Amino acid sequence: MAARLECGGVFINGYSASDARVAFGGVKKSGFGRELSHFGLHEFCNVQTVWKNRV
Repeated sequence: MAARLECGGVFINGYSASDARVAFGGVKKSGFGRELSHFGLHEFCNVQTVWKNRV
């Protein structure tokens, strides 16, 4: 059932407290992105390439 839902998280017969190791986030109109865990860190990072000439 959870695999057929298009949502950021699913609780069955209860709820769980947040855990920093588990990503949290929404999809569609509730927002797209992740908070917490290493997935959340990527939301705040930009890739930068630096070239340096050897002298």
